Amino acid sequence: MMIIDSQIHAYEANTPKRPWNKVPNWPDHVTGDEMVAAMDKVGVDGAIFISPFAMYQYDASYAVEVQRAHPGRFALVKPVNPNDPAVADVIAEWKKAPGAVGIRIMMPKESGLSPTDPGLDRLLQAAARHDMPVNILFWGNLDAGTALIDRHPNARFIIDHLGIMQPHKPPAAPEPWAELPKVLDLAKRANAVIKVSGACTLSHKPYPFPDIWDPLARVFDAWGFDRCLWGTDWTRAFAVVNFEQAVEPFRLTDRLSESERAMLMGGACVKAYGWSPTKG
Repeated sequence: MMIIDSQIHAYEANTPKRPWNKVPNWPDHVTGDEMVAAMDKVGVDGAIFISPFAMYQYDASYAVEVQRAHPGRFALVKPVNPNDPAVADVIAEWKKAPGAVGIRIMMPKESGLSPTDPGLDRLLQAAARHDMPVNILFWGNLDAGTALIDRHPNARFIIDHLGIMQPHKPPAAPEPWAELPKVLDLAKRANAVIKVSGACTLSHKPYPFPDIWDPLARVFDAWGFDRCLWGTDWTRAFAVVNFEQAVEPFRLTDRLSESERAMLMGGACVKAYGWSPTKG
């Protein structure tokens, strides 16, 4: 079985050479080489490397360097700025980059972005024209994210982190799955798939997080395994779970058949991004 993590973030230490935009509660560094070593330790074949917005904003240059060093292990997703008048040109150029498989929009409530924002319209029309999947973070802003997906039926959306607000440190919210009904309704959108990423951070139980499986079963039923992309969200999830703890519950659970596991932990990601890792 090929295992592909649908969302990881790697980055260098915070130095004047490549300064961070802000300092989150993440490790001091998780370089590309360190990420590959962590993946090798637990049998993850490849990953979608989402250039970390917290540190690098719209600059994906470090992700490009890592992919160049490990071309068979990482495909790349770059955050793009809907307020940039040249965003269509940015997307066209990114499409040509080795390993580039998608772009990302940050649309939490604090972004202030409206589904009718002309910058988003311009961005999503360009993404559709270049057939670039659009990863979108709208946790805490589900209604606006849903409206945006409905407004752009020709764009392909990959919804980050189950569409559900996840903690940056323990504990999980008292009702972490409160917005699950809206997530299930979202499955009616044929132009969207969903990342089952960071799910372990929603648990109230210690490893191996047994209380995530009943709500996840509802996600799988609504979306289908071929539209669900497993992922760890390492290193954002660092303060809640380590990388191995985010992998093993899915690899070892008896709640999934072998065919379901293969689709969830790799097959759906290949289908969504059109990319497969190679270890050569």
